[in-house]
Amino acid sequence: MHHQENPTEDNLTELMEFVLLGFADLPHLQWFLFGFFLIIYIIILMSNGTICLITKMDPALQSPMYFFLSNFSFLEICYVSATLLKMLMNLGTQRRRISLVACATQMCFGLMFGGTECLLLAVMAYDRYVAICNPLHYPLVMNHRVCIQLVTGSWTIGIPVTIGHTYQIFSLPFCGSKQINHFFCDIPPILKLACGDTFVNETLVYIVAVLFVVVPFLLILGSYSKIISIILKLPSDTGQAKAFSTCSSHLMVVLLFFGSAIITYLRPNTSHSEETDKVLSLFYTIVTPMFNPMIYSLRNKDVIMALRKLLSK
Repeated sequence: MHHQENPTEDNLTELMEFVLLGFADLPHLQWFLFGFFLIIYIIILMSNGTICLITKMDPALQSPMYFFLSNFSFLEICYVSATLLKMLMNLGTQRRRISLVACATQMCFGLMFGGTECLLLAVMAYDRYVAICNPLHYPLVMNHRVCIQLVTGSWTIGIPVTIGHTYQIFSLPFCGSKQINHFFCDIPPILKLACGDTFVNETLVYIVAVLFVVVPFLLILGSYSKIISIILKLPSDTGQAKAFSTCSSHLMVVLLFFGSAIITYLRPNTSHSEETDKVLSLFYTIVTPMFNPMIYSLRNKDVIMALRKLLSK
């Protein structure tokens, strides 16, 4: 826990900007990293954008599952743009400065999109639970109105929390170093630069992480445990294989995203390593958005058929 006496007014430096160090410790690899992350960003935009396009255009992909997948892909584009674009600019220009307002804005949007992703993954798990465990009532339970409400709730429920949380963090006094040892403005490295007692802020980080990360994760695990128990009772091996294929791809995304996020935000503050945080952040901000389209779509025959139809036009 970052706890020290409040600095006197004379020693307090009001910071109007920070320096995002990113990968400054690898000076000879700056252009390689720029090219590498630019390719990843283009892949994320194209793959997730394609999913958004085909789920809107193809009549065969109008079920709730694809409606959620379309929203999820759009969210991934937003999420990665909030974090990766600034890093690309820094790598390309070697100007690592970011204003306090821009840093707060980036953190706010990053938290908002991250929280939305947690909730939307829980919604998608619930959709699969109803489809497999209660198939006869699926059209009634997951009607269009319910789907709209679930997606709207996922996008909006965290907005006041993230705005309030960001405001409270950036209301802290900052003094001394203004170097953020990260590639985007995230909570742990920002709190390390704050002066005075940050106990309340750190407590809020744990509370918000439990509500928006741990609770959805437990709901997802509960849904899939019920799904797996139903799958094991299916009479045919073909039915079991198909259901397992769908669920295993979803679980791969969930474990990768939630695992790295839980370690980052719920680890004791004394064991925080800045380099470890950077690596973990790469997983939930870049790696999962890149692999999600492959995991969700390349194992889905309907999506592959829709993609073939789109390419043949």
